[in-house]
Amino acid sequence: MLSLTDGLSKMINCNNVFRWHYPFLLLLLLLVSRIAAADTLLVLGDSLSAGYRMSATAAWPSLLNKTWQQQPQIINASISGDTAGQGLARLPGLLKQHQPRWVLIELGGNDGLRGFPPANIAQDLSKVIDEVKAAKAQPLLMQIRLPANYGRRYTEAFSAIYPQLAQQYNIPLVPFFMEQVYLKPEWMQQDGIHPNPDAQPFIANLMANELAPLVKQN
Repeated sequence: MLSLTDGLSKMINCNNVFRWHYPFLLLLLLLVSRIAAADTLLVLGDSLSAGYRMSATAAWPSLLNKTWQQQPQIINASISGDTAGQGLARLPGLLKQHQPRWVLIELGGNDGLRGFPPANIAQDLSKVIDEVKAAKAQPLLMQIRLPANYGRRYTEAFSAIYPQLAQQYNIPLVPFFMEQVYLKPEWMQQDGIHPNPDAQPFIANLMANELAPLVKQN
């Protein structure tokens, strides 16, 4: 049976061991966290990536995740109807939760469809990019284009937002996958805006080709 003195001595020794090993344990936890983050691509988008009127498992990010066997893992944080401002509001929590290495920004389409001023859209997207960079993640900006019936002047001003931001921040500009989907009516839903489930495998394959050089270099 331990005496009180022996018991206190063992507790002190344990505390000393913990004190000496605590920095190592903390470093180990940080390294594990960074390793997990290194394999995560966060998709911050709207209905084009959320899988509008279909199961989330049928949407292209989920299909690409299966094709890549989660290397890197794709977290689809897209929500139908989201504007750039709404995506911005959700972003801090997503960055904290998932600690991604890359963030694909697929936003702005709903802003354009609602006729928001291009300067305001650019400002919100700029803030999104700033948040991603502040979290030590790599922003990947997707070009978004509007249907031609929104008028040439507005659609050109809107489209110009994306290459300007990509150049300003020196970040990759990912082509808009819908440009090829629009060419096949059988891939479109009745609203003429959203891709249907039949289009998702094509989009996943297209995005695999576009994203692989950006996220699989290591």
